[in-house]
Amino acid sequence: MFASLGGYLIYIALLLIIPLWAQSKVKRTYKKYTKVATSSYMTGAQVARKILDDNGLYNVSVDETRGTLTDHYDPRKKVVRLSSDNYHGHSMAASAIAAHEVGHAIQDAEAYAFLRFRHALVPLANLGSNTSFILILAGMFLGFMELFLAGIVFMSFAVLFQLVTLPVEFDASNRAMGQLVSSGVIRNNEERQTKKVLNAAALTYVAAALVALAELIRFILMFVASNDD
Repeated sequence: MFASLGGYLIYIALLLIIPLWAQSKVKRTYKKYTKVATSSYMTGAQVARKILDDNGLYNVSVDETRGTLTDHYDPRKKVVRLSSDNYHGHSMAASAIAAHEVGHAIQDAEAYAFLRFRHALVPLANLGSNTSFILILAGMFLGFMELFLAGIVFMSFAVLFQLVTLPVEFDASNRAMGQLVSSGVIRNNEERQTKKVLNAAALTYVAAALVALAELIRFILMFVASNDD
């Protein structure tokens, strides 16, 4: 499949281009909608706090964190962390991202199955990310196909984590849209713009999953080909 050098270079280029394109899409969309205020003119912090309270999650705090697009939900400390621009911003982007992170908090409170599965995969995914390439390269250069196969198995855990992340993120975005509308943060005519922010953010996870899956398939094919020789 990757016998020719040209084909291999195209493959590598795609692995680089897809994530870069997704990141660029996110940054452009985010930048555009940070300049568009919602009709409610609530800050991201206020949006997060309102949705949390509306769902009875009074134990989850909302904190400011440094950086740009560093927003996340910490399930261990029960805190939604918003980057400064989104914490203080009145924009559609700030509201969308704040609601998305609160979506994860709601998932956590409801013991959402895919979120629990992803949490359970973390140790194996970290092990796979840290050791798979070492084992694969060692197997290739030393001629030990057992090491090569072990590397593929470990890599599969990391890939599975990426794939399980997709329904977790899409579900959080769906929850975000519903909460933003029902809470009155955005009006019906603002839904389309809000979805653009959430969809752009989802592209990064889709791109990461595609790249990880493509790499796994490539090494599986290499392993099969080496055993056929």
